[in-house]
Amino acid sequence: MATPKLYHVANLWSLTDYPSAAGPWSLESQLDAVKAAGFDGFTTRLETKHATEAEKRELFVVGYFASGDETQFSDLLKSQKDAGAYHINVQLADHDTTPDEALRLTLKLMEEADRIGQIKPAVEVHRDTCTETPEKTYALADSYFEKTGKLLPMTWDFSHLSVVKHLSPENYIERLLIRPDLVRRSVQFHLRPFNGHHCQVPVTRGDGNLTKELTDWLPFAQATIRMWLGSDGGSDRTMIAVPEMGPVKGGYNFEQLPNSWEEAVRLRSLLEQAWREAVA
Repeated sequence: MATPKLYHVANLWSLTDYPSAAGPWSLESQLDAVKAAGFDGFTTRLETKHATEAEKRELFVVGYFASGDETQFSDLLKSQKDAGAYHINVQLADHDTTPDEALRLTLKLMEEADRIGQIKPAVEVHRDTCTETPEKTYALADSYFEKTGKLLPMTWDFSHLSVVKHLSPENYIERLLIRPDLVRRSVQFHLRPFNGHHCQVPVTRGDGNLTKELTDWLPFAQATIRMWLGSDGGSDRTMIAVPEMGPVKGGYNFEQLPNSWEEAVRLRSLLEQAWREAVA
């Protein structure tokens, strides 16, 4: 009988400046670590070298790019497909993109993907893009449905919406999981722990014990998985779960906190446990 599948996908961003800024790992060492940690694959803005090294290790790849320039969509999509990607995460346009322009760009993106074939882009929910707020996100999804009769494929990163709306653990589920149709339509999920003040909170205290912030967030991750699974547990569907812990470089992590890569590895195991419990 067909069963839903979970693919654990590491973001190579988590390995930035690891194990140190003075001596970061090579791509080969990074992917050896990804494989050894039990991940099924990785995501980044893919190049030919990623495809070659992924194939050596039998790792699944997910493409990525950020753009609001429609003249680049074709080349960007092709570059990710040529590097082995079927699923491609797209951060689309900017914070000041109007709803009408966001819809036009989304339609263009999907038209180019259909023309190229054998790829599935998804628009990420992310700050400083056309989906930076819940209102913009759902307006785009609804206008896309009105225009095409299809649900918009999205990459869910709820951490951005939580910060925008200043949420607390008591209302994560109530305020964020309000569109089961779009959640269940989606394949890509960036499951980074958050609260209403920070889009990333630490997984551990550095001694192996989980933080209170993580344990406050974990029921939301479990509820997201359960919503995605729904009642059709026998269907052949795939969830791509990215335990996306950002590094110090760029400001997601702080230098005094546990490093982003080891945190991502620990988070992967917690998501696996949540998945097993939900499927059971």
